[in-house]
Amino acid sequence: MASLRMLKRDINYLMDEVVTDSYLSLYFHPEHKDAIVGVIRDAVELRNSLYDRANRPAEKKSRSLVRKHYAAVRRDMFDGIDSLFVRLSEVGK
Repeated sequence: MASLRMLKRDINYLMDEVVTDSYLSLYFHPEHKDAIVGVIRDAVELRNSLYDRANRPAEKKSRSLVRKHYAAVRRDMFDGIDSLFVRLSEVGK
């Protein structure tokens, strides 16, 4: 199992990638400003939600439940990042 520190680093790194790509898209497509700002806003909300869930596992006494909790956080992170990148690429079309 990866450490909590690595999970938080992954969350920050991937959210930074989404926000950076959003700003680049905003630079090249200023006419879609509202949609791109919406993607950035959702990325920040997702990051805060994932950090909150990572800092507060449901059941600290049971190792198997803690592992399942962190696996769910990681799965939700990848699903959320993927959906944000899909939304961002649809804006640029």
